[in-house]
Amino acid sequence: QFPFGRRLPCDIYWHGVSFHDNNIFSGQVNKFPGMMETVRKITLSRAMRTMQDLFPLEYNFYPRSWILPEELPLFVAEVRMMKDSNPSWKPTFIVKPDGGCQGDGIYLIKDPSDIRLTGSIQSRPAVVQEYICKPLLVDKLKFDIRLYVLLKSLEPLEIYIAKDGLSRFCTEPYQEPTLKNLHQVFMHLTNYSLNIHSGNFIHSDSVNTGSKRTFSSILCRLSSRGADVKKLWSDIISLVIKTIIALTPELKVYYQSDIPAGKPGPTCFQILGFDILLMKDLKPMLLEVNANPSMRIEHEQELSPGVFENVPSPVDEKVKVAVIRDTLRLMDPQKKKRKDTHNIYYTEFEHAGDILRSLSCISGMKDKQHKHHSLKLSLKLKFYLKLGSCQRLEQAPAASEEAPDAAPSPEPALPSLCLKQVFPKYAKHFSYLRLVDRVAALFIRFLGVKGTTKLGPTGFRTFIRNCRLSNSNFSMAAVDILYIDITRRWNSMGIDHKESGMCLQAFVEAFFCLAQKKYKALPLHEQVASLIELCECRLAALHGKRLVWGCG
Repeated sequence: QFPFGRRLPCDIYWHGVSFHDNNIFSGQVNKFPGMMETVRKITLSRAMRTMQDLFPLEYNFYPRSWILPEELPLFVAEVRMMKDSNPSWKPTFIVKPDGGCQGDGIYLIKDPSDIRLTGSIQSRPAVVQEYICKPLLVDKLKFDIRLYVLLKSLEPLEIYIAKDGLSRFCTEPYQEPTLKNLHQVFMHLTNYSLNIHSGNFIHSDSVNTGSKRTFSSILCRLSSRGADVKKLWSDIISLVIKTIIALTPELKVYYQSDIPAGKPGPTCFQILGFDILLMKDLKPMLLEVNANPSMRIEHEQELSPGVFENVPSPVDEKVKVAVIRDTLRLMDPQKKKRKDTHNIYYTEFEHAGDILRSLSCISGMKDKQHKHHSLKLSLKLKFYLKLGSCQRLEQAPAASEEAPDAAPSPEPALPSLCLKQVFPKYAKHFSYLRLVDRVAALFIRFLGVKGTTKLGPTGFRTFIRNCRLSNSNFSMAAVDILYIDITRRWNSMGIDHKESGMCLQAFVEAFFCLAQKKYKALPLHEQVASLIELCECRLAALHGKRLVWGCG
């Protein structure tokens, strides 16, 4: 552990919170630059809304959302209009602070007038969403699912999903929201950090019972009732892939800013926590994406009033240790380098458990005699892990040392991977959704200055000119007005005042506006696809001409 950083190169850098080190020139980092900003509730809601505008049916797994405070008048107007058109509609809404976590600041309302219009709504923006009133219940309790997703690579896109996850239960029997029970958080909010304080919370040594269980135990129960578990998994995989497709454009802008193309830098990977709610008809709904899912494998137990001890949590250990272990196996630099030693760098860990889990995997690789290893680390807390036979592949003789006709050494028996690749495995089913990715590529192309995330007026004019999008009906003066109007509005929302210029979301809005002007008769996704193809074609032709001129 190096709290103040380290200059020597490493194979893997394991950061506790975010990608924040500008002095890494090689190796692999367990965080993507900009991931925390990209999965914040407001940014996620904007990305999902963009995809819902393009592909409304494909992205109907995310609740209808409004952003506060700037969309409060729109929220009030739309709810009033929907109630007027359907008087029997009795909605409930959930308000979530943008930067909140662990259930902090979340509350339910029945009417837009119930929003707490205090000074904090200005200083602490929020997302308000339609509350899912008819969730699937188990033992009369509402629950959600925490699934672990490994984003192994951004370019090319590579996604893995853990085969098991956690089911986190409320601690009071569920009833549909009414004015009387709106404030009963133990009934409506599934956050573990809230329900742990309920007197009804049950810690269990079994992964099949208690207030936190494995997702596989829920699937077994559903299967025994005749539910189509294969279809449910297929829907969850689809939800995960579509969500990451919605997030990748913004991530690529951050990535090129922190790690510019052509300069030495690390590659990145990241474990994400997807929070998913199952509706009564088994349709999965995305609640949020967590950039730093908790990897704690213990819980507090009160020995006497005010005296607590941390004890192992079997359900957390079963799921999380496998995720960490197999992430390291997939990212294993030894597969490429075949060096003799592992070198992993840990900095600013959230808690000692992070160090333990990762070191357990590495220390386990050093011992060929035992199938199971345990490592005890005392940093105020004691943690115990049981790992499968993480043996070092490097102990086998290198191929160059063996006789030319010798068969390769068999790989030691390892637990099967708990992480399943879903992309590019299923890429052909989802590639058509990656329109905003291509718009982001155009945006990045015209940024001009490396390390920036915003497009200046000159870059925008160059984009219009090179793609030949101006004409007698759309002059360069109109181009400037479009740029100023959209950029000013997005900057007034307080997205990012560190740089001036047009952010990616503003560029996407401008691009959609241009597409609608040019291809009026087509649906939006076809308008955008047509303009993308036109721009890509004209830029390729321009590049070809420049090559010819250069040769001349």
